[in-house]
Amino acid sequence: MNPVPELGKIPPGVVTLADHEAHARTVLDDNAWAYFSGGAADEITLRANNSAWNALSLQPRVLRAMTGGHTRVTLLGRTLAHPVLLAPVAFQRMAHPDGEMASAYAAAAQGAGLVLSTQSSTPLESVARAVLSEAQRGPLWFQLYMQHDRGFTRELVQRAEQAGYEALVLTVDASCSGARDRERRASFCLPPHVSAVNLEGLGAPAPITLQPGQSALFDGLLATAPTWSDVEWLQAQTRLPVLLKGILHEEDARQAAALQLAGIIVSNHGGRTLDTTPATAHVLPRIADATKGELPLLVDGGIRRGTDILKAMALGASAVLVGRPYLYGLSNAGALGVAHVLRLLRDELEIAMALSGCATLEQTSRALLFRLD
Repeated sequence: MNPVPELGKIPPGVVTLADHEAHARTVLDDNAWAYFSGGAADEITLRANNSAWNALSLQPRVLRAMTGGHTRVTLLGRTLAHPVLLAPVAFQRMAHPDGEMASAYAAAAQGAGLVLSTQSSTPLESVARAVLSEAQRGPLWFQLYMQHDRGFTRELVQRAEQAGYEALVLTVDASCSGARDRERRASFCLPPHVSAVNLEGLGAPAPITLQPGQSALFDGLLATAPTWSDVEWLQAQTRLPVLLKGILHEEDARQAAALQLAGIIVSNHGGRTLDTTPATAHVLPRIADATKGELPLLVDGGIRRGTDILKAMALGASAVLVGRPYLYGLSNAGALGVAHVLRLLRDELEIAMALSGCATLEQTSRALLFRLD
Protein backbone atom coordinates (compact mmCIF):
# COMPACT_ATOMS: atom_id res chain seq x y z
CA MET A 1 0.00 0.00 0.00
CA ASN A 2 1.52 3.29 -1.11
CA PRO A 3 1.04 6.26 1.24
CA VAL A 4 -0.99 9.07 -0.29
CA PRO A 5 1.11 12.24 -0.45
CA GLU A 6 0.03 15.05 1.82
CA LEU A 7 -1.56 18.03 0.11
CA GLY A 8 0.32 21.25 0.55
CA LYS A 9 -1.02 24.76 0.08
CA ILE A 10 -0.40 27.01 -2.89
CA PRO A 11 1.61 30.00 -1.61
CA PRO A 12 -0.22 33.36 -1.71
CA GLY A 13 0.31 35.26 -4.93
CA VAL A 14 1.46 32.24 -6.94
CA VAL A 15 -0.70 32.39 -10.06
CA THR A 16 1.78 31.62 -12.88
CA LEU A 17 4.60 29.19 -13.55
CA ALA A 18 7.04 32.07 -13.15
CA ASP A 19 5.58 32.70 -9.68
CA HIS A 20 6.15 29.04 -8.81
CA GLU A 21 9.79 29.35 -9.88
CA ALA A 22 10.36 32.51 -7.86
CA HIS A 23 8.82 30.99 -4.74
CA ALA A 24 10.70 27.72 -5.17
CA ARG A 25 13.95 29.67 -4.87
CA THR A 26 12.93 30.52 -1.29
CA VAL A 27 12.13 26.86 -0.54
CA LEU A 28 15.03 24.96 -2.10
CA ASP A 29 18.51 25.15 -0.61
CA ASP A 30 21.46 26.25 -2.75
CA ASN A 31 22.45 22.64 -3.43
CA ALA A 32 19.04 21.60 -4.82
CA TRP A 33 18.50 24.91 -6.60
CA ALA A 34 21.78 24.56 -8.50
CA TYR A 35 20.82 21.05 -9.62
CA PHE A 36 17.23 21.69 -10.66
CA SER A 37 17.46 25.19 -12.11
CA GLY A 38 20.95 25.28 -13.59
CA GLY A 39 22.07 24.59 -17.12
CA ALA A 40 25.33 23.85 -18.88
CA ALA A 41 28.21 26.32 -19.15
CA ASP A 42 26.98 29.90 -19.79
CA GLU A 43 23.35 28.72 -19.86
CA ILE A 44 22.78 30.24 -23.31
CA THR A 45 20.55 27.38 -24.40
CA LEU A 46 18.72 27.40 -21.08
CA ARG A 47 17.70 31.03 -21.66
CA ALA A 48 17.12 30.60 -25.39
CA ASN A 49 14.51 27.88 -24.93
CA ASN A 50 12.00 30.20 -23.30
CA SER A 51 12.96 33.23 -25.36
CA ALA A 52 12.28 31.36 -28.59
CA TRP A 53 8.68 30.61 -27.64
CA ASN A 54 8.20 34.23 -26.57
CA ALA A 55 9.54 35.46 -29.90
CA LEU A 56 6.83 33.65 -31.84
CA SER A 57 3.64 35.66 -32.33
CA LEU A 58 0.13 34.30 -32.69
CA GLN A 59 -2.08 35.62 -35.48
CA PRO A 60 -5.63 34.87 -34.32
CA ARG A 61 -8.75 34.34 -36.42
CA VAL A 62 -12.04 35.77 -35.18
CA LEU A 63 -15.78 35.09 -35.46
CA ARG A 64 -15.29 31.35 -35.62
CA ALA A 65 -17.68 28.83 -34.06
CA MET A 66 -16.13 27.49 -30.86
CA THR A 67 -18.91 25.32 -29.44
CA GLY A 68 -17.63 21.83 -28.62
CA GLY A 69 -14.03 22.93 -28.45
CA HIS A 70 -11.57 20.82 -26.45
CA THR A 71 -7.88 20.17 -25.80
CA ARG A 72 -7.93 16.43 -26.57
CA VAL A 73 -5.19 14.85 -28.67
CA THR A 74 -4.34 11.33 -29.80
CA LEU A 75 -0.90 9.94 -28.97
CA LEU A 76 0.34 6.40 -29.61
CA GLY A 77 -3.24 5.28 -30.24
CA ARG A 78 -4.62 6.77 -27.04
CA THR A 79 -6.83 9.81 -26.54
CA LEU A 80 -5.46 12.26 -23.97
CA ALA A 81 -7.43 15.01 -22.24
CA HIS A 82 -4.71 17.51 -23.17
CA PRO A 83 -1.21 17.43 -24.71
CA VAL A 84 0.90 17.99 -21.57
CA LEU A 85 3.20 15.36 -20.06
CA LEU A 86 5.56 15.58 -17.12
CA ALA A 87 9.12 15.20 -18.37
CA PRO A 88 11.54 12.89 -16.57
CA VAL A 89 13.22 14.75 -13.69
CA ALA A 90 15.70 12.88 -11.46
CA PHE A 91 15.92 12.84 -7.67
CA GLN A 92 12.59 14.52 -6.92
CA ARG A 93 12.74 13.70 -3.23
CA MET A 94 15.44 16.36 -3.09
CA ALA A 95 12.64 18.88 -3.80
CA HIS A 96 9.93 17.42 -1.56
CA PRO A 97 9.70 14.37 0.72
CA ASP A 98 6.92 12.84 -1.42
CA GLY A 99 9.04 13.20 -4.55
CA GLU A 100 7.96 11.27 -7.62
CA MET A 101 4.94 9.86 -5.82
CA ALA A 102 3.45 13.34 -5.48
CA SER A 103 4.13 14.11 -9.14
CA ALA A 104 2.50 10.85 -10.20
CA TYR A 105 -0.66 11.49 -8.20
CA ALA A 106 -0.89 15.03 -9.53
CA ALA A 107 -0.42 13.90 -13.12
CA ALA A 108 -3.11 11.25 -12.74
CA ALA A 109 -5.53 13.73 -11.18
CA GLN A 110 -5.00 16.20 -14.02
CA GLY A 111 -5.03 13.65 -16.85
CA ALA A 112 -1.41 14.38 -17.71
CA GLY A 113 1.15 11.89 -18.91
CA LEU A 114 4.08 10.99 -16.68
CA VAL A 115 7.57 9.99 -17.81
CA LEU A 116 9.43 8.55 -14.82
CA SER A 117 13.19 9.02 -14.74
CA THR A 118 15.61 6.11 -14.56
CA GLN A 119 17.18 8.20 -11.77
CA SER A 120 13.94 8.43 -9.84
CA SER A 121 14.37 8.55 -6.06
CA THR A 122 11.23 6.38 -5.74
CA PRO A 123 11.08 2.79 -7.06
CA LEU A 124 9.45 2.52 -10.47
CA GLU A 125 7.12 -0.21 -9.20
CA SER A 126 5.79 2.01 -6.40
CA VAL A 127 4.94 4.81 -8.79
CA ALA A 128 3.15 2.46 -11.19
CA ARG A 129 1.09 0.84 -8.43
CA ALA A 130 0.00 4.25 -7.21
CA VAL A 131 -1.57 5.43 -10.46
CA LEU A 132 -2.23 2.59 -12.90
CA SER A 133 -5.79 2.08 -11.64
CA GLU A 134 -6.71 5.76 -12.08
CA ALA A 135 -9.27 5.83 -14.88
CA GLN A 136 -8.58 9.38 -16.06
CA ARG A 137 -4.78 9.25 -15.91
CA GLY A 138 -2.56 10.01 -18.86
CA PRO A 139 0.10 7.67 -20.26
CA LEU A 140 2.73 6.22 -17.96
CA TRP A 141 6.15 5.97 -19.60
CA PHE A 142 9.61 5.07 -18.32
CA GLN A 143 12.66 7.09 -19.30
CA LEU A 144 15.74 4.96 -19.87
CA TYR A 145 19.43 5.71 -19.74
CA MET A 146 21.31 2.86 -21.41
CA GLN A 147 23.64 1.42 -18.77
CA HIS A 148 27.14 0.07 -19.31
CA ASP A 149 25.85 -3.36 -18.25
CA ARG A 150 23.44 -4.45 -20.99
CA GLY A 151 22.18 -7.28 -18.81
CA PHE A 152 21.19 -4.77 -16.14
CA THR A 153 19.55 -2.59 -18.80
CA ARG A 154 17.53 -5.58 -20.00
CA GLU A 155 16.40 -6.33 -16.44
CA LEU A 156 15.43 -2.68 -15.94
CA VAL A 157 13.33 -2.76 -19.11
CA GLN A 158 11.67 -5.98 -17.94
CA ARG A 159 10.88 -4.38 -14.58
CA ALA A 160 9.23 -1.46 -16.36
CA GLU A 161 7.19 -3.81 -18.53
CA GLN A 162 6.06 -5.92 -15.60
CA ALA A 163 5.16 -2.84 -13.57
CA GLY A 164 2.79 -1.66 -16.31
CA TYR A 165 4.69 1.16 -18.04
CA GLU A 166 3.35 1.74 -21.52
CA ALA A 167 6.39 3.03 -23.42
CA LEU A 168 10.13 3.53 -23.08
CA VAL A 169 11.77 6.92 -23.61
CA LEU A 170 15.45 6.46 -24.40
CA THR A 171 17.49 9.59 -23.69
CA VAL A 172 20.17 9.89 -26.36
CA ASP A 173 21.68 13.34 -25.77
CA ALA A 174 23.53 12.77 -22.50
CA SER A 175 26.35 10.31 -23.15
CA CYS A 176 28.29 12.41 -20.64
CA SER A 177 27.32 15.22 -18.28
CA GLY A 178 27.42 18.81 -19.40
CA ALA A 179 29.75 21.37 -17.85
CA ARG A 180 27.34 22.51 -15.16
CA ASP A 181 29.05 25.46 -13.56
CA ARG A 182 26.27 26.22 -11.09
CA GLU A 183 26.51 22.74 -9.63
CA ARG A 184 30.28 22.99 -9.33
CA ARG A 185 30.09 26.37 -7.60
CA ALA A 186 27.55 24.93 -5.16
CA SER A 187 29.68 21.78 -4.62
CA PHE A 188 26.57 19.82 -5.47
CA CYS A 189 26.04 16.45 -3.82
CA LEU A 190 23.01 14.27 -3.27
CA PRO A 191 21.57 14.37 0.26
CA PRO A 192 21.92 11.10 2.22
CA HIS A 193 18.20 10.29 1.87
CA VAL A 194 18.17 10.59 -1.93
CA SER A 195 19.55 8.10 -4.43
CA ALA A 196 18.80 6.54 -7.82
CA VAL A 197 16.93 3.61 -6.30
CA ASN A 198 16.16 1.95 -9.64
CA LEU A 199 19.88 1.53 -10.28
CA GLU A 200 20.66 -0.29 -7.04
CA GLY A 201 22.66 -3.42 -7.82
CA LEU A 202 24.35 -1.92 -10.88
CA GLY A 203 28.05 -2.62 -10.55
CA ALA A 204 30.78 -0.21 -11.52
CA PRO A 205 32.13 -0.42 -15.07
CA ALA A 206 35.11 -2.67 -15.57
CA PRO A 207 38.32 -0.63 -15.27
CA ILE A 208 39.90 0.36 -18.57
CA THR A 209 43.64 0.72 -18.91
CA LEU A 210 44.25 3.71 -21.11
CA GLN A 211 47.17 3.73 -23.47
CA PRO A 212 49.36 6.83 -23.88
CA GLY A 213 47.46 9.45 -25.85
CA GLN A 214 44.04 7.98 -25.12
CA SER A 215 41.25 10.04 -23.59
CA ALA A 216 39.56 9.15 -20.31
CA LEU A 217 36.33 10.47 -21.83
CA PHE A 218 36.39 9.13 -25.39
CA ASP A 219 38.24 5.87 -24.75
CA GLY A 220 36.94 5.37 -21.22
CA LEU A 221 33.43 6.60 -20.37
CA LEU A 222 32.17 6.73 -23.94
CA ALA A 223 33.41 3.24 -24.77
CA THR A 224 30.01 1.90 -23.69
CA ALA A 225 27.88 4.87 -24.79
CA PRO A 226 24.87 3.83 -26.90
CA THR A 227 24.84 4.01 -30.69
CA TRP A 228 22.14 3.39 -33.29
CA SER A 229 22.86 -0.35 -33.08
CA ASP A 230 22.01 -0.21 -29.39
CA VAL A 231 18.69 1.42 -30.23
CA GLU A 232 17.92 -1.55 -32.46
CA TRP A 233 19.06 -3.88 -29.66
CA LEU A 234 16.65 -2.18 -27.28
CA GLN A 235 13.77 -2.52 -29.73
CA ALA A 236 14.47 -6.26 -29.84
CA GLN A 237 14.42 -6.53 -26.03
CA THR A 238 10.98 -5.07 -25.41
CA ARG A 239 7.39 -5.23 -26.51
CA LEU A 240 6.93 -1.58 -25.53
CA PRO A 241 7.00 1.34 -27.97
CA VAL A 242 10.36 3.13 -27.90
CA LEU A 243 10.71 6.90 -28.27
CA LEU A 244 13.99 8.79 -28.55
CA LYS A 245 14.48 11.90 -26.42
CA GLY A 246 17.13 14.42 -27.39
CA ILE A 247 16.82 14.72 -31.16
CA LEU A 248 17.87 18.07 -32.67
CA HIS A 249 19.14 17.18 -36.15
CA GLU A 250 16.99 16.33 -39.16
CA GLU A 251 19.18 13.40 -40.20
CA ASP A 252 18.83 11.81 -36.76
CA ALA A 253 15.08 12.27 -37.01
CA ARG A 254 15.03 10.53 -40.38
CA GLN A 255 17.11 7.70 -38.94
CA ALA A 256 14.60 7.31 -36.10
CA ALA A 257 11.76 7.19 -38.58
CA ALA A 258 13.61 4.60 -40.67
CA LEU A 259 13.92 2.38 -37.58
CA GLN A 260 10.16 2.71 -37.08
CA LEU A 261 10.52 4.13 -33.60
CA ALA A 262 7.32 5.13 -31.84
CA GLY A 263 8.17 8.81 -31.59
CA ILE A 264 10.74 11.57 -31.16
CA ILE A 265 11.09 14.09 -28.36
CA VAL A 266 12.72 17.22 -29.73
CA SER A 267 14.84 18.24 -26.76
CA ASN A 268 18.14 19.84 -25.79
CA HIS A 269 17.88 18.41 -22.26
CA GLY A 270 16.63 21.72 -20.94
CA GLY A 271 20.01 23.27 -21.72
CA ARG A 272 21.72 20.93 -19.24
CA THR A 273 24.11 19.08 -21.56
CA LEU A 274 25.61 20.93 -24.54
CA ASP A 275 25.37 24.71 -24.31
CA THR A 276 24.70 26.84 -27.43
CA THR A 277 22.50 24.19 -29.05
CA PRO A 278 19.46 25.75 -30.74
CA ALA A 279 16.21 26.35 -28.89
CA THR A 280 13.70 23.57 -29.42
CA ALA A 281 11.12 26.00 -30.84
CA HIS A 282 13.55 26.67 -33.68
CA VAL A 283 14.32 23.01 -34.31
CA LEU A 284 10.80 21.59 -34.10
CA PRO A 285 9.55 22.78 -37.53
CA ARG A 286 12.72 21.49 -39.20
CA ILE A 287 12.18 18.06 -37.64
CA ALA A 288 8.53 18.13 -38.65
CA ASP A 289 9.49 18.89 -42.25
CA ALA A 290 12.13 16.15 -42.24
CA THR A 291 9.85 13.42 -40.90
CA LYS A 292 6.70 14.41 -42.82
CA GLY A 293 4.31 12.97 -40.24
CA GLU A 294 5.95 9.53 -40.21
CA LEU A 295 6.04 9.44 -36.40
CA PRO A 296 4.74 11.55 -33.49
CA LEU A 297 6.84 14.52 -32.42
CA LEU A 298 6.93 15.79 -28.86
CA VAL A 299 8.89 18.79 -27.64
CA ASP A 300 10.18 20.17 -24.36
CA GLY A 301 12.38 23.06 -23.28
CA GLY A 302 11.24 26.45 -22.02
CA ILE A 303 7.47 25.92 -22.16
CA ARG A 304 5.98 28.18 -19.49
CA ARG A 305 2.60 29.30 -20.87
CA GLY A 306 -0.44 27.88 -22.58
CA THR A 307 0.45 30.04 -25.57
CA ASP A 308 3.75 28.16 -25.79
CA ILE A 309 1.85 24.88 -26.03
CA LEU A 310 -0.39 26.24 -28.77
CA LYS A 311 2.66 27.45 -30.72
CA ALA A 312 4.30 24.03 -30.34
CA MET A 313 1.22 22.30 -31.72
CA ALA A 314 1.12 24.77 -34.62
CA LEU A 315 4.74 23.91 -35.42
CA GLY A 316 3.99 20.19 -35.65
CA ALA A 317 4.15 18.78 -32.13
CA SER A 318 1.79 16.01 -31.04
CA ALA A 319 2.30 16.89 -27.36
CA VAL A 320 4.68 18.77 -25.07
CA LEU A 321 6.60 17.99 -21.91
CA VAL A 322 7.42 20.28 -18.99
CA GLY A 323 10.17 19.66 -16.46
CA ARG A 324 11.38 22.45 -14.21
CA PRO A 325 7.94 24.10 -13.80
CA TYR A 326 6.34 21.11 -12.12
CA LEU A 327 9.46 20.53 -10.04
CA TYR A 328 9.02 24.06 -8.70
CA GLY A 329 5.36 23.33 -8.00
CA LEU A 330 6.42 20.17 -6.17
CA SER A 331 8.88 22.16 -4.08
CA ASN A 332 6.22 24.70 -3.14
CA ALA A 333 3.24 22.52 -2.32
CA GLY A 334 3.86 18.83 -3.01
CA ALA A 335 1.25 17.07 -5.14
CA LEU A 336 -1.04 20.09 -5.06
CA GLY A 337 1.74 22.28 -6.44
CA VAL A 338 2.32 19.93 -9.38
CA ALA A 339 -1.42 19.75 -10.04
CA HIS A 340 -1.61 23.55 -9.91
CA VAL A 341 1.11 23.88 -12.56
CA LEU A 342 -0.71 21.43 -14.83
CA ARG A 343 -4.06 23.13 -14.30
CA LEU A 344 -2.59 26.54 -15.08
CA LEU A 345 -1.12 25.26 -18.34
CA ARG A 346 -4.34 23.57 -19.41
CA ASP A 347 -6.49 26.60 -18.55
CA GLU A 348 -4.09 28.92 -20.37
CA LEU A 349 -4.09 26.61 -23.39
CA GLU A 350 -7.89 26.71 -23.55
CA ILE A 351 -7.86 30.50 -23.33
CA ALA A 352 -5.21 30.75 -26.06
CA MET A 353 -7.18 28.41 -28.31
CA ALA A 354 -10.41 30.30 -27.77
CA LEU A 355 -8.85 33.69 -28.49
CA SER A 356 -6.98 32.35 -31.53
CA GLY A 357 -10.06 30.84 -33.14
CA CYS A 358 -8.96 27.21 -32.68
CA ALA A 359 -11.73 25.06 -31.25
CA THR A 360 -9.51 21.99 -31.39
CA LEU A 361 -5.78 21.41 -31.64
CA GLU A 362 -6.32 19.71 -35.00
CA GLN A 363 -7.11 23.17 -36.36
CA THR A 364 -3.64 24.50 -35.58
CA SER A 365 -1.04 24.97 -38.28
CA ARG A 366 1.83 27.31 -39.03
CA ALA A 367 -0.75 29.72 -40.45
CA LEU A 368 -1.55 30.51 -36.81
CA LEU A 369 1.92 32.04 -36.37
CA PHE A 370 2.59 35.57 -37.55
CA ARG A 371 5.50 36.00 -39.96
CA LEU A 372 7.21 39.26 -40.91
CA ASP A 373 8.46 37.98 -44.25
